[in-house]
Formats: sequence, C-alpha cells, structure tokens
Amino acid sequence: MTDSLRTGDAPRYADLRGKVVLVTGAASGIGLAAVREFARQGARIVAADVSARLSDAVAPVAAGAELLAVAADIGAQADVQRLLAAALARYDRIDVAINNAGIEHAAARLAEIDEATWDRVIGVNLKGTWLCMKHELTQMVAQGGGAIVNTASVAGLGGAPTLGAYVAAKHGVVGLTRTGALEYAKYGIRVNAVCPSFARTAMVERMVAAKPQLASVFERASPMQRMAKAGEVVAAIVWLASDSASFVNGQALAIDGGMNAW
Repeated sequence: MTDSLRTGDAPRYADLRGKVVLVTGAASGIGLAAVREFARQGARIVAADVSARLSDAVAPVAAGAELLAVAADIGAQADVQRLLAAALARYDRIDVAINNAGIEHAAARLAEIDEATWDRVIGVNLKGTWLCMKHELTQMVAQGGGAIVNTASVAGLGGAPTLGAYVAAKHGVVGLTRTGALEYAKYGIRVNAVCPSFARTAMVERMVAAKPQLASVFERASPMQRMAKAGEVVAAIVWLASDSASFVNGQALAIDGGMNAW
C-alpha cells in the first residue's frame, strides 16, 4: 500500500461497523483510500466507478470486508438508479454515501474553455453529485436517516485561475451540500463536504505530468509546503460519516494545510 493510501493510526469508529457505505469514484485516489478505510472500520462497501478496472482496484484494499463493486457513470441518471438498485438489492439500505467521483480539465482561462469541456465537467462533478444525492436522500428519508459526505475542493471555496469549469462545479457541490443539510436535517440526515487542496492522487498526477512545474506550485500553495495525502482527506471523511460528528451538518471542511488562512 502506497503512502498516499495510508491513514496511519486513524481511530476506529465502532458505530461504522456493519454500516452500508457507498463510495463513488472508488477506483483510485481519495475514493480508493476511502474504500480501504471504511473496510478497516468494518463497514459493508458499495464501490462505484466508471473505470473498467474498478473490481481489480478495490478488491485488494477491501480484503475481509463485504464488497459490492458496480460500474457506473454518475453523470447518467440511469446509471445512478442502477447503482442504488444494486446496493439496495444486496443490503436493503445505505447508511453512508461518499459522493467523491469527479474529473478535471486542462488548464484554460474562462474565455478559452470550450463548451464541450464545460458541459462534461459540470455534468460529472455537479450534476453527477446532485443525481447521487437525489436518490441517496430519497432512500435515507425512507429508512429514517443517514450521512452524506461530498468531495468538493478548496476550488469550491474560492477562485482558481485556469480551472473555471472545475471551480464552478465545486462551488455548486458546496451549495448542494449546504442546501441538502438544511432540507433534510429533520429526517435524521447529515450532509457535509470535504474541501481538499491538491492531494497526491491520479488526477493531480495527470496534471503534473502535463505540466511538471505544477508540482512545486501546488506544494508552495500550502503553508505546510506539501500536498495532502489521500489518507489525510479520508480521515476527515470517515469522521464526518461517524457518530463522532453527530452534530456537524452543512459544513464545507477545508483540508488544505492552512491555505484558506492566507
């Protein structure tokens, strides 16, 4: 297991044992690290990703846990409905949903982003998160409660030059999170988001491969002078999903080494 997937001596949460946890974007990065950590917590996992290598990726990290892997494109409502149906057919409920799937786009100023790129990024990162929440919330109301954690970004808390479509989508995810928290708190459902800065994930590695100078840019952007590890983000996700955060609702938690304190 690489360092980027380790959560170290992260605490164990007894209340997550046996819970059904849905993770999207599960084949790599933060999603894969989340599968590993929820499995360590004793949860039953529903792992979803558009990647054809989903099963091969998640099976080793979820060893010993109950696991259902479902190929799905969260930007397509039929796929999201099929994903939820598969999860419910296996487990009858969804206690925790980690809406993590997302894509990046090539660096371009706002006037230079083409319409197809805009539609694709918004379609996956924002519409896809909404579609997942739409069906997860419906199920959680029916079963009497649950917890949702969305993966937003520090790009959802401020501007980020040359990442306009991504920024717009992640601001939207933060807005969906806060609105969902307000609308569904009375049903025993908590909705929160994590807002990581740049982490050592496949997405960031692709960006660095295209422009190697970005590695130092990303590191210098944080007061801690480094990127996050996926496990550091996942530690916050697991806490938000657990009863230890039982009165935390509607929050967009920055995990950025202090970047937003500038």
